[in-house]
Amino acid sequence: MSESKQIVAMLKRSLKARGMTYADLASRVRLSEASIKRIFAQETFSLARLEQICGALGMSIAEVVQISAPQPLERRQQLTVDQEEALASDPRTLATFHLLLNGYDSASIAAELGLNDRDLRRLLVKLDAAKLIELGTKLKVRLRTSNVIAWRSDGPVRRAYEEQVKGEFLRAAFQDKDELLNFGSAELSAASVNIIVRKLEALARDFADLAALDASLPGRDEKRSMGLMLAMRPWVFSMYAGLRQKG
Repeated sequence: MSESKQIVAMLKRSLKARGMTYADLASRVRLSEASIKRIFAQETFSLARLEQICGALGMSIAEVVQISAPQPLERRQQLTVDQEEALASDPRTLATFHLLLNGYDSASIAAELGLNDRDLRRLLVKLDAAKLIELGTKLKVRLRTSNVIAWRSDGPVRRAYEEQVKGEFLRAAFQDKDELLNFGSAELSAASVNIIVRKLEALARDFADLAALDASLPGRDEKRSMGLMLAMRPWVFSMYAGLRQKG
């Protein structure tokens, strides 16, 4: 897919994520709905018009280009061990960084975590010292990392929190709205395993892409924290394995 088509596709996804129609967008940029439909169909965006549409969606052109670029799993950013140590050493530091990755500004983080100005500044200074953010005047923050982090499999963050996260996440009936648990076990060929792995990787990319897209949504009321766990490995239930050995 060409870069222009990727940008148009991302703008369409952004409209859908915000629950906006072409008519809503047309009203915001003072064009007719027919004109908006024609612009999207023909992909005839001037820079001025693209900037106007991005502004109506609460994003900059730079953010649109960054989000629309393909982000394969291997290009997700891995932090240094020292950076992970800085995050793992203090829950509030990790929580602050997590909220920044999800598009929160300083004021929203303070409200979410119940921080006073001094504590918020201390946490942001720590993240700045770890080269995770660039802290500007009036507590303005710019991320120095991707908003998609690949935590080290044997790194400080996973060592500190992985078992707790797994336990808490799976401690649910998975019967409510927006909850899903589906476990299966089967004997598969190598070719089938490869197909499933590729599909899981694609789903992980979709999750990351949508998270990056939704980071620009303006209000907390439009989003909720969601967890997605993907796992597959060669495995035999111990009860069944014991029966096979006895037989």
